[in-house]
Amino acid sequence: MGPTIKLSSGHEMPQVGFGLWKVDNAVAADTVYNAVKAGYRLFDGACDYGNEKECGEGVARAIKDGLVKREDLFITSKLWPVFEDGDKVEPAIRRSLADWGLDYFDLYLIHFPGALKYVDPAVRYPPGWHYDGKSQIVRSNTPTHVTWAAMEELVAKGLTKSIGISNFQAQLIYDMLRYAKIPPAALQIEHHPYLVQQELLNLAKAEGIAVTAYSSFGPASFLEFGFKHAQALVPLMKDDLITSLAAKYGKQPSQILLRWATQRGLAVIPKTVRPEIMTQNLDCTGFDLEQADLDSITAKDAGIRFNQPSNYFPTDKMWIFG
Repeated sequence: MGPTIKLSSGHEMPQVGFGLWKVDNAVAADTVYNAVKAGYRLFDGACDYGNEKECGEGVARAIKDGLVKREDLFITSKLWPVFEDGDKVEPAIRRSLADWGLDYFDLYLIHFPGALKYVDPAVRYPPGWHYDGKSQIVRSNTPTHVTWAAMEELVAKGLTKSIGISNFQAQLIYDMLRYAKIPPAALQIEHHPYLVQQELLNLAKAEGIAVTAYSSFGPASFLEFGFKHAQALVPLMKDDLITSLAAKYGKQPSQILLRWATQRGLAVIPKTVRPEIMTQNLDCTGFDLEQADLDSITAKDAGIRFNQPSNYFPTDKMWIFG
């Protein structure tokens, strides 16, 4: 296994993992199997991705074929906002575990802050953002401390080894740290040269919270949604600075972007269905960038966020990054 990050829970998390967002159901099992074969040990999933069952089939096949044992893998899943009411948290993780075919997760995250009104899985699963499945955003009155107490219970029951948060901002994290019996072991955030979030990184470092970067390649993940601000930007893979550094170090632009994150202590979760790119992305910790080059990439920060609800659908109720 490659380099790992020691979590505050005492467990080791691989620094380079495989993200499962937008991995098509038809190829998810094969993709996961091939990623295990390529050397990946961390798989980052979620209820909302709608492919946990197929990803679990890929894991089961890899274990059956003797490629890995369950304890060699680090599997992450996430709690969707409609399941953040205190009594809905455990049923939600049990559903995800059943889909994966697992007894426990290595890490379970609150996917987004802000509980939404419960949607029974019998009605729709994954439930998505809208209560009616169309346009209606309905908040739940459950505060974060209630959800977090239920998350802590999951650890006590052996359903997950570590718990954490995703898409949380500084003030809410500081509030959590006041009441958490188990502090969040990990924070997952959108992080790329167009959105560095340095102050949030500073907080996480000071509080001993490991950070995982998602969407490391910036706008590339969001072009298919027709985001105008993603389309207007130079793709990071073609950016003059990134391509010049790739030439300088004899690497691919993707490897430069991933190393920029990993060399600064973050975990990354790139994804691809192409085996040759799987191997390439995994090889992003075996070389170092000069400090001046790291700084020049960081200086590209423009505060441009792609993954927020208001970019996917019109709403005046989900300004969670405001």
